[in-house]
Amino acid sequence: MPSFCVTVRRGILRRYRQVPRTEADGTFNYNRASNRQGLLSAGVCGCCGPLRPRYKRLVDNIFPEDPKDGLSKSDMEKLTFYAVSAPEKLDRIGAYLAERLSRDVVRHRYGYVVIAMEALDQLLMACHSQSIKPFVESFLHMVAKLLESREPDLQVLGTNSFVKFANIEEDTPSYHRRYDFFVSQFSAMCHSMHEDTDTRNRIRVAGIKGLQGVVRKTVNDELQAIIWEPQHMDKLIPSMLFNMQDGEEPDRTGHPSTPSGTGQDGEENPAVLAENCFRELLGRAAYGNMNNAVRPVLVHLDNHHLWDPNDFAVSCFRIIMYSIQAQHSHHVIQQVLNHLDTNNKSTPRVRAGIVQVLLETVAIAAKGSVGPTVLEVFNTLLKHLRMSVDFELGESSRRNSACSVSSGRGKESEERIVQNAIIQTIGFFGGNLPDYQRAEVMMFIMGKVPVYGTPCHTLDTVKIGHRGTKRIQTMLLSSLIMVTSGFKSKSMSTALPPSFLDPLFSISLMEDSELRQLVLEILHNIIDRHDNRAKLRGIRIIPNVAALKIKREKISKQDIAFMKKHGQQLYRHIYLGCKEEDNNHKNFELLFTTLAIVTIELANEEVVIDLIRLSIALQEMCLINEENMPMFIRCGIMASVAAYLNFLSQMIANPPFCQHVSKVIEMRSVEALFLLPEHIFKDKCPLPESLDKEDKHLYFQTADIAECLAGPGYNAERLSVPYIPQVTDRLTRRKSFVDTISLQVDIMPNSLPDKSQLAEEITFATLKKAIDTTGLEEQEREKRRQLMEKFQKAPFEEIAAHCESKANMLHDRLAQIFELTIRPPPSPSGVVSISAGHTQHPSVPVYEMKFPDLCVY
Repeated sequence: MPSFCVTVRRGILRRYRQVPRTEADGTFNYNRASNRQGLLSAGVCGCCGPLRPRYKRLVDNIFPEDPKDGLSKSDMEKLTFYAVSAPEKLDRIGAYLAERLSRDVVRHRYGYVVIAMEALDQLLMACHSQSIKPFVESFLHMVAKLLESREPDLQVLGTNSFVKFANIEEDTPSYHRRYDFFVSQFSAMCHSMHEDTDTRNRIRVAGIKGLQGVVRKTVNDELQAIIWEPQHMDKLIPSMLFNMQDGEEPDRTGHPSTPSGTGQDGEENPAVLAENCFRELLGRAAYGNMNNAVRPVLVHLDNHHLWDPNDFAVSCFRIIMYSIQAQHSHHVIQQVLNHLDTNNKSTPRVRAGIVQVLLETVAIAAKGSVGPTVLEVFNTLLKHLRMSVDFELGESSRRNSACSVSSGRGKESEERIVQNAIIQTIGFFGGNLPDYQRAEVMMFIMGKVPVYGTPCHTLDTVKIGHRGTKRIQTMLLSSLIMVTSGFKSKSMSTALPPSFLDPLFSISLMEDSELRQLVLEILHNIIDRHDNRAKLRGIRIIPNVAALKIKREKISKQDIAFMKKHGQQLYRHIYLGCKEEDNNHKNFELLFTTLAIVTIELANEEVVIDLIRLSIALQEMCLINEENMPMFIRCGIMASVAAYLNFLSQMIANPPFCQHVSKVIEMRSVEALFLLPEHIFKDKCPLPESLDKEDKHLYFQTADIAECLAGPGYNAERLSVPYIPQVTDRLTRRKSFVDTISLQVDIMPNSLPDKSQLAEEITFATLKKAIDTTGLEEQEREKRRQLMEKFQKAPFEEIAAHCESKANMLHDRLAQIFELTIRPPPSPSGVVSISAGHTQHPSVPVYEMKFPDLCVY
C-alpha cells in the first residue's frame, strides 16, 4: 500500500476513536457516529475528493441528538438553500431522506420519522423546479410507508403530508404518476373500526382528507382522468357516503346554503368533512363522468338498504343535484330511472323510496335544464304505475289475499304508497316545466289514459279488469290536474287540441262521479287563465257579482274560432253530465263553475245565447223527466241553472234580465226552497214528490228572457230554437253507431208474419189511434232507453251472446232465402220430369214467383 494512503487511513482511524458520548446515558451520538462511519467507508473506498457528499451531511445535520428537540431550523435553512441552489440534487436528497425514514420506521424511532416528514414538507413547499419530479416520487414513497404502518399517528402524519403536497400546483403534468394505492389506502382508513372512538374519528378524518387531496390533485389534470374510472369511484364514493351515513345530522337538507359545520368542529367531524368532499368531487365532475359518479351512490344505497326509510337517500341526491352543474341534471335523472327499472321487482317500499328520490331530483332539475329526458321520465313512471296496479290486482295479490286478508291489505296499502309517489312525481315535474313543454306532457299523459271504445291507448287494460282500469284512470287524471295547475295558454286551440279534448270529454261521460269531477277540474285549470275559480267556489246565489272583482279580458279571435268549432261539443258534455244519476254536491258545484268560467273566458254575444239555451234545455229536461231521473238530480239541476243564470245576468249587465232572474229566485225562496242551491245541497233537505210544469212563476221563461235581450248585440231570436245536444266527437259517434246496430237487430222479428195477420179493418177508431201516437212514442222511448242501458251496463259476455244469437237468426233467414231462390233452372216446357231420381218442377215466370218479404224492395 502506498505511504500516502496509509497516512490517510491512520488519520481517519484517529478521528473515529474520538467519537464523543452523551452525558445522560453514555450512548453514542447517532449523527456524528454515522458521520464517522461514513468517513471511514469513504476513506476506505476512495482516496481523493470529499469523503462524504455534502447533501448527506446537510441532511444528517437537521436531525438533533434528541428527537424531542425537533427539527433544527438553522440546519434546515442550509439544506433548503442548498436544494434551491442545486435542484439537480433534489432527487438524491429525497432518496436519502426516504432511506433514513424507512430505517427509522422499522426501528420504531417515531420522533425522527416526524422530523424527516417535516423536512420533506418544507423542501416540497420551497422547491418548484422541473427537477422536483423525482423528489416527489421519493416523497410519495415515504408517505406510502407511513400509510402502510398500523400506527394511527403515522397514518395521520402521512396523510397530512400528502394533503400539503396535493395543494401544490405543479408547472408541468406528470405522465407516469398514479394514485391507485393512495385511493385504496385512504378509502380503507375511511372505514376504520378502531375500538377507541377518538382514534377512530382521527383515522376517518385523515382518510377523508386524503381522498380530498387525491381529488384536488387529479381532477384538474387531464392526464389523471383515470381517477373517474369505475374502479376508483367505487372506492371514493362509498367511503364518503359511509361517513355521511354514520354522522348524527338528521337535518341535513342538501342545499349548498345549509351550514354543515364550521371551524374546528366541522374539520374534526367525519360526516361534515365527508359531505364537503362529496360536494367538491361532484362539483368537479365533467359531462362524461356523471354516470360513474352517480352509479356508486345507487349501489351503496342498495347494499346498505337505505331506500326504506329513504331520508339519507333523499339527502344524498339533494347534495348531488345542488353540487353538479345544471346542464348535467338529466344524467342523474336518467340514472335514477334506470335504477328504478332494475328494481322493478323489489318490495313496494323500496320502489316507493326510489320514486320519492326521483321526485326530489326532478323538483330541483325542473328549475333548470332537464335535457331530452322529459318524456322519458313520464314514460318510465307510467310504466311503473301500470306495474304497480298489476302487482296489486294481479294473480300474486289475489293469492296473497286468499291466504291472509291482513297480508293482502298490507300489500295493497304498500302499492298505494308507490302509486301516490308516482302521481306526485308526475304532477310536480310537469307543473314545473315551461308551458310549451307542459302542453306536450299533457298530450303524452292523456294518450296513456285508458278510454273505453278507443283501441289506440297504450295501456292494456284487459288483464287488470274494470277496477284496475278505473284506478289507472283516476291516478292519471289526478296527475293531469297537477300538471295543468297554473297552466296559462294564450289560445284555447293550443291548450285543448282535438286529440286532447276528445278523450277528455269521453271520460266525462263515464258512469263514475269521481272521474267526471277530475275531468271538470282539468278543464278549470286550462280554461281559467285569470285565477277566478277561487272566487266562484261554492255553488250559491251570488247577490253581487261585481263585489267578486272578476278578472277578465276581451275574448280573442282565436278563442272565438275555438268556441265555434268545439262549443257544441262542450255544451253537450255539460248537458249529459248534469243528468247522471250518481251526481252529488261536488259534481253540481264543478258544473256550475265550468259554466261560469266559460262565461268569463270564452263568451261573446253568440256564446251567451248558446249558454242560455243550454240552461233552459236543462230546465226543460228536469220538468219533462223523460229519463226518469231521481228527484234530487232534478232539483240539483234546477238549482244549478238558477245559480248560473243569476251569475250570467249580472256578468252581461242586463237589468231586465237581472230582474227576471231575481223574481224567479224570490218566488222559489217562498214556495220552492228545494230549487235553490243553498237548500237542496244541505243534508236532509225535504224533496217534493213531483215538479209541476204549470207553476211557471217558479221557472225561467224563454219568452221573457228573449224580451229582456231584445235589442242590439244579442240575437234573441235564437232563443226560440230549443237546444238539442249534437253528436260532434268521434268517440260518441262510435258508441251511437253500436247502439244503432243493436236497435236494428232488435227490431228484426222472430218469425215472418203472414199478410193475413197484418190485415186490419180500417175504422174511425183505428185512424184516431194512429193519429194519437203519444202512448206509442212513450213506449218506443222506454224501449230504446232500456236497450241502451242494457248495452251500456250489461257484462261483455251477455252482450256477445245476445249478438251471437241475433247473428245466427240472421244467417238462418238468409239460408232460407237462398234455398228458395237458388235452384236449378226449371224446364221451359213446364212439364214435370224425373231425372236421376230428382223431381224437376215446371218453369215459372219470374214475375209470377213469390219471394219472401225480406227480399222485396
